[in-house]
Amino acid sequence: MKQLFVFDLDGTLAPSKATIDEEMAGLLALLLQKGHVAIISGGAWTQFEKQVLAHLPPTAIRQRLSILPTNGTRFYAYDGAWKQLYADDFTPAEKQQITDALNKAIDQFGVRPAQSWGELIEDRGSQITYSGLGQQAPLEEKEKWDPDFSKRQQMKVVLDAALPDFSVHLGGATSIDVTKHGIDKAYGIRKLEEILHIPITDMLFMGDAIFPGGNDYPAKEAGAQSILVRDVTETKRVLDGITACLPDLG
Repeated sequence: MKQLFVFDLDGTLAPSKATIDEEMAGLLALLLQKGHVAIISGGAWTQFEKQVLAHLPPTAIRQRLSILPTNGTRFYAYDGAWKQLYADDFTPAEKQQITDALNKAIDQFGVRPAQSWGELIEDRGSQITYSGLGQQAPLEEKEKWDPDFSKRQQMKVVLDAALPDFSVHLGGATSIDVTKHGIDKAYGIRKLEEILHIPITDMLFMGDAIFPGGNDYPAKEAGAQSILVRDVTETKRVLDGITACLPDLG
């Protein structure tokens, strides 16, 4: 029986940059009665607050919830309040190197948009994230920009060569995430094992980008049993099945 249920956020629990809906909030609260839950995403801590935490019902057992922003380079746990347990931030020189490489790739592939919504390149401390149309782009525009990941797959090849000391992963609807080498969702999975003392074999991971190059794939490579979900609706149906089968922890 699995003890820890780990989720990607955008495209898995909610549409990109959107909040979880009432049904998903209820399913997560129900799952927290039956086991531990963790969410790992490329988003910053503020996105988790806005997209997930503000919408959980008061009955949700937050002490069983772990939050890992920026693909596991940060870890938050609840003990009366949310507390950061670690952060693995870039140096200023590393940030500049990554930003320069991203800008060069954007121009090389001609994908600098005529219209954008917010920053194209965002410094998240322990992760630099490129969003093809900007961080605040409307979901309908994001979904049209690179639905098959082909634009970003080509950019990733160039970025892998330009940034050999860093990890480059595709995530969300328009994002490329750059973290320190070896620090990705696999790192987050191993940190969950270390901090919660739950073996990776007792974890179940769900995400919409579990494929080579996708930012969910390292979780599978780390050894967590994984379920590829198509969208939020499919995640809900999987959760319906899981919660129906598990007893409460008490």
